[in-house]
Amino acid sequence: MIDDKTRAELVEIAARYPEKRSGLLPMLHLVQSVEGRITPEGIDVCAELLDITAAEVSGVATFYTMYKRRPVGDYLVGVCTNTLCAVMGGDEIFERLKEHLDVGNDETTEDVPGLKNITLEHIECNAACDYAPVMMVNWEFMDNMTPQRATEVVDDLRAGTEVHSTRGPRLCTWREAERVLAGFPDGGAAEGPGAGPASLVGLEIAREHDWTAPPVDAPAAVGTGQSTGQSAESAVSQADTARAESETVEEQAPTGKPAQEKEEGK
Repeated sequence: MIDDKTRAELVEIAARYPEKRSGLLPMLHLVQSVEGRITPEGIDVCAELLDITAAEVSGVATFYTMYKRRPVGDYLVGVCTNTLCAVMGGDEIFERLKEHLDVGNDETTEDVPGLKNITLEHIECNAACDYAPVMMVNWEFMDNMTPQRATEVVDDLRAGTEVHSTRGPRLCTWREAERVLAGFPDGGAAEGPGAGPASLVGLEIAREHDWTAPPVDAPAAVGTGQSTGQSAESAVSQADTARAESETVEEQAPTGKPAQEKEEGK
């Protein structure tokens, strides 16, 4: 139920933005933190507070997969089944969890006294290919998973045992995580490492070779690698223009003969 406290917090979110309708995404996360999903009442309240239609709110809520139209359990477990994770074992992990939890994709375990509920879903990409196969719990990373480790994680979650993500904080419940996404921090942002070893390989190579990024106002090289005295912004602009002009010339060249061959044949 959207009570007075939640309504006041929705107003607070909308007030953070010059255009209050820009607050719709975090407002929907707050609705989920209270209702456990996106409800008709939540849609109507967001529409009312933002002076937009319920259809516009519903269009956003049905577009993004993070917004759920069915109740979510205490923990949302997502297994990446995109190409790299799949071949590294993601498909096997997903199948093992479906069997272990006796649920299908986007389904929630049955209520059992003393146990937390798990909602299981497959995810197209967790954007963490350097740690494949990857599983997420309430959007927190669980890296380098195996079927055995995945079942241990969900069993610990169901039993109420404290579990920490691989590169982040202690795992909270899904509703608690949704409140954080709405913009109400829980103080856990600094827990755990910010990045793992695989993500830092490029940084280590750069340090070994003493490579550094040029300052923003440094002269930019175009094409030949020579300095032209241009800013990075103007160099990019020129490169984009040159490419567009090149494509235009090629389009205007006689049929069957690219512009470059025509020039060389003079």
